[in-house]
Amino acid sequence: MSYLASSRCRLFYEDSAEHDPALEEKPAILFVNGWAISSRYWKPLVGLLTPDYRCITYDQSGTGRTLIKGRKPSFTIEGFASEAGDLIEHLGLERSRNLHIVGHSMGGMVATELCTNYPDALVSATITACGIFEETALTSLGLLFLGGLIDVSMNMRNIFQVEPLRTLFIKRAAAKEIGREYSDIIIEDFTQSDKEATNAVGRFSIDPEALRTYTSHVIGIASPVLCCVGMEDHTIPPEGTITLFKKRKALSAAPTSLARFMSLGHLPMLEDTAAFGAVLKKHFEFSGHFYKQSAGESRPAEEYMIP
Repeated sequence: MSYLASSRCRLFYEDSAEHDPALEEKPAILFVNGWAISSRYWKPLVGLLTPDYRCITYDQSGTGRTLIKGRKPSFTIEGFASEAGDLIEHLGLERSRNLHIVGHSMGGMVATELCTNYPDALVSATITACGIFEETALTSLGLLFLGGLIDVSMNMRNIFQVEPLRTLFIKRAAAKEIGREYSDIIIEDFTQSDKEATNAVGRFSIDPEALRTYTSHVIGIASPVLCCVGMEDHTIPPEGTITLFKKRKALSAAPTSLARFMSLGHLPMLEDTAAFGAVLKKHFEFSGHFYKQSAGESRPAEEYMIP
């Protein structure tokens, strides 16, 4: 574990190559966290992938062990992408096409911005539980209502440390049991994250203009993209990720895949680490071969349903 100092923060990160230098020769994966959560929830997946991949996790400004005291970072998609970009460059990952970026929930928006900023480094992108929704009056009303819920939940978030609200909070996030250790982590991160950062992230995640930019950037990614969604997700409607897949499939010439986890919720990396990891590996392996194929050789968009 290490820290990277910048004008925004003192960024906490973990790089599996620090423990095993041989991993520096392996393809790298950068994991981008969701809203109000530290990087600790990637640990089981990192353990599964590390023999074959160099895994890098980090805590965004306002979460976990990253320090922002004495600094005033901008809590925007561009700001979060900037600090992750500093990490990418610090580790020398921008110099060759050897990087997979995996974004979860709000982290999907940041991951997409990184893909736009580092196209020559990118081998593949994975967007999990971060969809788009058609702009209608009903959708706008729903986003307005969600914004109100964000304000209420942040002002009252300590109540989620107490039963039965604690259990209800976890059940909304995960459709399957994730164990006491990670339930504690989810609650601790949510209740202890920086309030200003968490409010800002909650708001830009539902901002129509930010969502339009996100949609445009996702479609513009020239590398293979995998969209993952738990069909029992009660945090973000799974239809949004399916819509994202369909739009990119229709408008992008680059390969696009969709993995539907039929019995999982918002945290597939914890609910079924083996199944989620297997889908990622397949995507990473295909993407690695994609750049070795002759010009014009590709494959059609694919969809997977995982029980």
